[in-house]
Amino acid sequence: MTRRRITTRLIHTPFPKKDAHESLNFPVYDSVAFEAESAEELELAFRGEKFRHLYSRITNPTVEYFEAKIKTLTGASAVTALSSGMAAISNLLMAIGKAGDNIISSRHLFGNTLSLFEKTLKPYQLSVKYADLTDTHQVKSMVDKNTIAIFFETMTNPQLEVADIRALAAIAKEHHLILIADTTMTPPSVFDASALGVNFEVLSSTKYLSGGATSVGGLVIDYGNYDWADFVKIHDMYKLHGPQAFNMMFRKQIFRNMGACLSAHNAYLQILGLDTLDLRTERSAGNAMVVAQWLEKQSGVQQVHYPGLESSPYYSIAVAQFGDKPCSLLTFDLESKEQCFRFMNRLKVIRRSTNLQDNKTLIIHPSSTIFAEYPEERQAKMGLRKSMIRLSAGIEDVEDLIDDLGQALSSVN
Repeated sequence: MTRRRITTRLIHTPFPKKDAHESLNFPVYDSVAFEAESAEELELAFRGEKFRHLYSRITNPTVEYFEAKIKTLTGASAVTALSSGMAAISNLLMAIGKAGDNIISSRHLFGNTLSLFEKTLKPYQLSVKYADLTDTHQVKSMVDKNTIAIFFETMTNPQLEVADIRALAAIAKEHHLILIADTTMTPPSVFDASALGVNFEVLSSTKYLSGGATSVGGLVIDYGNYDWADFVKIHDMYKLHGPQAFNMMFRKQIFRNMGACLSAHNAYLQILGLDTLDLRTERSAGNAMVVAQWLEKQSGVQQVHYPGLESSPYYSIAVAQFGDKPCSLLTFDLESKEQCFRFMNRLKVIRRSTNLQDNKTLIIHPSSTIFAEYPEERQAKMGLRKSMIRLSAGIEDVEDLIDDLGQALSSVN
């Protein structure tokens, strides 16, 4: 039988158990604890010898079904849903890293991820070495005996830089490093991470997956393609559990003990969001392309960055990895911060807000908001400009978005 396509697979992912009332939507199990049929069964469950739901911080039926849908979508070996995208990143790094280890990444990262690397992890002596991830020679030169992973964003926010993922995967494989991709900007309906050699995918399910900013969540997606046999921190677990060593350790130690679980209600909302994921990504990315092309022609706009434009330095690699409409995010520059503010304040349809991949089109001035904690000289090194505006295209009628942008530009020019 022909393999079903993305939306069909997501909508028809089987329930783990038949619902008592034949519901077509998986129920919300908004409960803390679940009763065992006997003391013996309770013992077996706590010993890990029989799976059953006991306590929602550890597992929950609605969250389990959400994870099952992500496995259906990605073909992953294991999926863990967490309370946010930042929880997914921090839990994964705590699982693989120890004092003295380092990872290689880029300074062109989402502001909170950069803050995690530079401030939160520093006292634990898990360090980050920064490289230009588009320069494979530089990346190779930074690998040392304490390097355990390469962490990258498939498309950086807001710089919209795109690295050659196959090249990074080749370096990771050569040096037995873990390749971790933050794919928030390019969700699984757009990007096949495992096909390009990624070991772990982390993403904020708050964005595309939630159905339009309905709820906060995050995911750690393990493709089961990393050999843990000689990985020091997981070696003992590998002797007991073989290829499942990481997932056993992650669920039973890091995830359970740090407590960053996804709520059942948020899991339910994101289950619903998955059903329309492909439709919404297609519409919002299409809107972003049209808006970017229109902005390029406007006299008051200094420059436009969108990886789907032929003018982008990342056009070829972005289209090869993510398709001809690679994302719903774009940036453009006006003359100054003051003009950016005047322009934003005149918008009537587009909303001034910090989220991404909402059903609504959102706009923000990154330098004065998301990256406000960094001084001007540091922002410059991160590719941030006071004249830059970030726009996340929603699913509105694109003609209305262009009308709104046009009247705002006219009023400030």
